[in-house]
Amino acid sequence: MELDDQAVKNFKQYLRIKSVQPDCDYGGCTEFLKSYANSLGLPVTVHEVAIKKPVVVVSWVGSHPGLRSVLLSSHMDVVPVYPEHWSRDPFGAEEDDEGNIHARGAQDMKCVGIQYLEAVRRLIMRGLKPKRSIHICFTPDEEIGSEEGMKIFVETEFFKKLNVGCMMDEGIASDDESFYLFYGERTPYSLEITCTGDKGYTYELNENTAAEKLSYVIEKFMDKRAEEYLKLKSDPNLTMGDVTTINLTVLSGGNDSNTLPQELKVVFDCRLSVNEDNEIFEQWIESVCREAGKGVSIKYNYTNDKIAPTKLNEDNPWWVALRTQFDAMGLEVCPVICPGATDARYIRNIGIPAFGFSPMNNTAIKIHENDEYLNKQVFLRGIEIYCRLIPALASI
Repeated sequence: MELDDQAVKNFKQYLRIKSVQPDCDYGGCTEFLKSYANSLGLPVTVHEVAIKKPVVVVSWVGSHPGLRSVLLSSHMDVVPVYPEHWSRDPFGAEEDDEGNIHARGAQDMKCVGIQYLEAVRRLIMRGLKPKRSIHICFTPDEEIGSEEGMKIFVETEFFKKLNVGCMMDEGIASDDESFYLFYGERTPYSLEITCTGDKGYTYELNENTAAEKLSYVIEKFMDKRAEEYLKLKSDPNLTMGDVTTINLTVLSGGNDSNTLPQELKVVFDCRLSVNEDNEIFEQWIESVCREAGKGVSIKYNYTNDKIAPTKLNEDNPWWVALRTQFDAMGLEVCPVICPGATDARYIRNIGIPAFGFSPMNNTAIKIHENDEYLNKQVFLRGIEIYCRLIPALASI
């Protein structure tokens, strides 16, 4: 009971550190994690991948350090909060009468970082000596794309020396008995389409208008969006990660209610399913713009290469080890494609298997929402789940 109380206390302390974008208190996180590592008797290294962007690594060296290691990854930053929409202090880590701990980061994903550390504490106390080294990693800037986080960390000599063979990262809560496990991610695209046309007055019916071209582009994109929506709704076995999402996010142009604008712009956020061919998708975008007429151009704000999902079969010993433990614990685990993006994509991109798993079931999904919380008992059970998963991976 004392261990559980201390774990909850540590969780709340971590939640109270305001590592919120865009002004993250990474210094506070670093000092907290260094102290944590000292309490475990484990070495800790702080590697600054960019100015004031630290990666904190707590290492538990295995008996066979030459073997590929296990990386337990989490990110320190959290998304912004709007306190007026919260019923409690978003950084107060207040616990209600039902044991729910309310704070930004309770689900995404400070819980997992503490669960790793507390599981390791218990395993050390139980006398476990892992065969493979275990590295517990805390990264910056995941919530803004990891451009100065995991993306560049994997390119460093420091990371290469960790000799990572498998990674565990964040998943998502489930509102029923099951647990979700991410084994791949969709490919994010952001594109801006500019439509130009003749300037004119509103009492005319000009033929070459920017608005007509924009209307055609939007119609085609919305048609494809409707197709994907129908695909998702018609097959109960599909999840959001199995389809391509297309969403219009920005419309701009025009500054005079009596004059036809010469230029109008639209921005689309697209997340391509693992079954979508990126090249064919880009060709479709280009064809839509050609069909819309002359003076229509595309600017890709960002694109990403398609990254192969982690294989979930008998040829992947890491997956076999996890699945064996899930079965032994009687957990219903549902492998799905992540609908968003996590640091795991940068690990998969260099050929290392990665699994996204947050042990939070029977929990309302509150990631990035107001009044984010996690129940204390769910949090504590997650520690015991990792007490089974970590040795399984480390003993392969």
